[in-house]
Amino acid sequence: MSDKVLMKGNEAIAEAAIIAGCRHYFGYPITPQTEVAAYMAKKMPKIGGVFLQAESEIAAINMVYGVASAGYRVMTSSSSPGISLKGEGLSYLAGADLPALVVNVQRGGPGLGGIQPSQSDYFQATRGGGHGDYHMIVFAPASVQEMADLTSLAFDLADKYRMPAMLLADGTMGQMMEPVELPEEHSNSVEKPWAVTGTKCERKHNIINSLYLVPEELEKTNFERFERYKAIEENEVRYESFMMDDAEICVVAFGIAARVSKNAVVAARKEGIKAGLIRPITVWPFPKKPLKEAADKVKGFISVELSMGQMIEDIKLSTECKKPVALCNRAGGMIPSPEQVLEAIKNMQGGKQ
Repeated sequence: MSDKVLMKGNEAIAEAAIIAGCRHYFGYPITPQTEVAAYMAKKMPKIGGVFLQAESEIAAINMVYGVASAGYRVMTSSSSPGISLKGEGLSYLAGADLPALVVNVQRGGPGLGGIQPSQSDYFQATRGGGHGDYHMIVFAPASVQEMADLTSLAFDLADKYRMPAMLLADGTMGQMMEPVELPEEHSNSVEKPWAVTGTKCERKHNIINSLYLVPEELEKTNFERFERYKAIEENEVRYESFMMDDAEICVVAFGIAARVSKNAVVAARKEGIKAGLIRPITVWPFPKKPLKEAADKVKGFISVELSMGQMIEDIKLSTECKKPVALCNRAGGMIPSPEQVLEAIKNMQGGKQ
């Protein structure tokens, strides 16, 4: 590991991607992720990489498709409306079983919304992001350090499972500065015999495609892909458990909302309320098992979100509605305060929902 450096979250993503072996970046500027593209524009030409500001988000994601087909590590980044434009391309990447990294530094919506931080793209990210039956591995960093670490991990797991991965951050995480210890350089050692690299008359042609005109073949492919997803749900779930050993109330939050919630949990403990926190680091696959286990011990759950309440559905599904789940939220670019979360904890402790 290197010495710590002070970096903005968006810049940490870009530098970690370069360290992970990414030499191709295609994007389009949009607040609040533009620093990712700006950093890549500055660094890529110096290291023999490719930076291209595409004419649109649609063009960018299809350029990602092309480079991923050739077996190279490639990424794009955008913010909420831009990710919507990339939706068809995301589905094509998944349908062709191609690894790539897509970064979404979320802003308020729907529509053009605003440029302030949000978590309202949760459904879009965890339910695929485009048409058809598919998933992406979706990471939700809660610090600039995790912005870097999870970028590196996302590339590795995308290659391992041949599927797109997403880093689902928010405007606050992208813009804030913190000391970060950058990951060590490591080689992209995953063999990619499926890549279209030229046959040299030594093998059969590889074909990258997501079109299946025979329905039985498409069905078989989908079933096989979901077997892979099942393995990911069994092996790649990541979460943080904070003060959950004796917790009577479980707060669930990710990203910037989790940082706020952790302060509220500490404050609740000082007032004698046994609160704890489960922070999903992967929001797909979602940490169902620890939440299901917590449902046998706690009075209830509080979902803290920068949205109108999307993750709350996954909490209810994971806990099989054994205990009540309350929502503590702000929307439109607003962030809950520790005091607001503490009030929600007190309400649940007192029997209010």
